[in-house]
Order: sequence, then C-alpha cells, then structure tokens
Amino acid sequence: MSAELVALMLADARLPTGSHTQSAGLEAAVRDGLADDGRRLADVARYARDRLRTVVRVEAGAAVVARHLVLTGRDPLEVVVHWAARTPSPALREIAGRTGRGYLRLAERVWPAVLRHLPRDTETPRPVVLGVIGAVCGLDAAQVARLTAYDDAQSVVAASLKLLPVDPAAATGWLVDLHPDIEACATAVAGLTEPGDVPACGAPVVELLAERHAVERMRLFHG
Repeated sequence: MSAELVALMLADARLPTGSHTQSAGLEAAVRDGLADDGRRLADVARYARDRLRTVVRVEAGAAVVARHLVLTGRDPLEVVVHWAARTPSPALREIAGRTGRGYLRLAERVWPAVLRHLPRDTETPRPVVLGVIGAVCGLDAAQVARLTAYDDAQSVVAASLKLLPVDPAAATGWLVDLHPDIEACATAVAGLTEPGDVPACGAPVVELLAERHAVERMRLFHG
C-alpha cells in the first residue's frame, strides 16, 4: 500500500476509529459563547486556527518524534511523558488516549506491524499511534505532521455542522482557508527527532474548557 493512500485513508473522517465522537473542543467552546449562537460563525475558523498554533503543534510534534523513534530502533513510548508534560489537562490526555485506542484497534486489523512497537488495545495517546502508523506505512515526517493538523481542523469544521447553523459549503471554505496554517504547523515540527524537542505551546482556555466539558451531563461529543 502506498504512503499516499495511507495518508488519504487516515485523513478520512469515515475511518472507524471513533473520531466522529470528537469535536476538538468546539462543543465546549460553543457552550462558552463562541460563535454567539450562530451570529459570529467566523469564530469557528479562528478557533481552529488557534488550535493549530497551540495544542495541535504539540500533538503534531509528538507524532513526528514517535515516527522517528520507530525508524531509529527506539521505543516510541519515550515521547509520551514529554507530550503529557505539555498537555496539562487530564481531560485532553484522556481524549487522546481514547482516540489512540481506536486507532490501535484499527491498526491491529489493517497495519498489524504497528503492534511490534506499541501494546495492543491500550490508551496510547493518539499522536504517538499516528506517528507509529506513519513509520510502519512509509509516511514521511511532513505527511505525519500534516495529517495530525488536518485531522484536528476537519474535526472542528465537521462538528460545527452539528452545533451551529452552518452552510456546509461555507464550512468547506473555512477548511481551505486553514491550509496555510496547517502547512505552517507541519513545517514547524517536521524536523523534530528527540522527545524533548516537542513544542510547549500552551492553550489554557482550551484546557479549561476541556475540563468543564468532561463533567457535563448533557453533551453531543465526548471532547
């Protein structure tokens, strides 16, 4: 299977990993007033852009480093403690572990070589799993970083269609407009090789909203 096809598969929101249960924090942000009940829809794209510059850069960096560790014969789990130190919200770490488990279950069926590097059916953080899949399937560092960034942006955009009165064509336009930010994120981390190199780009408001959302009794998305 070509690396290009693998990248396309992983970027497909229909991939059975459970990602459809995630809004990349948009539900919590909307509950907190983002977009003002549909009167400021441009807030959605700004929110996705802010994530690409902060929490997503951390995840993309961790994914790139995990890939490099596999390719150099090291344990990709070395990066977990560094990623966790840069992801102080327990809720965000739990979400990453839950989605990572979904990717691991899929990898066991489709790319079983991944399990040579990671324990099966565990809550390994999603960026680490993506990095290992990338290493096993021949994706380069930029592809892994771009995939991580794109997946987050499209999660925000897709969730907006369920949470706000959004025209799907307009939402697609937002995603197109985010491409320079996705590329900037990928470029910033593609050269990383060591766990300590993972960026520390905090987003306290995103982390606070994630903590609030984790204890909401009425919610459409898990995260």
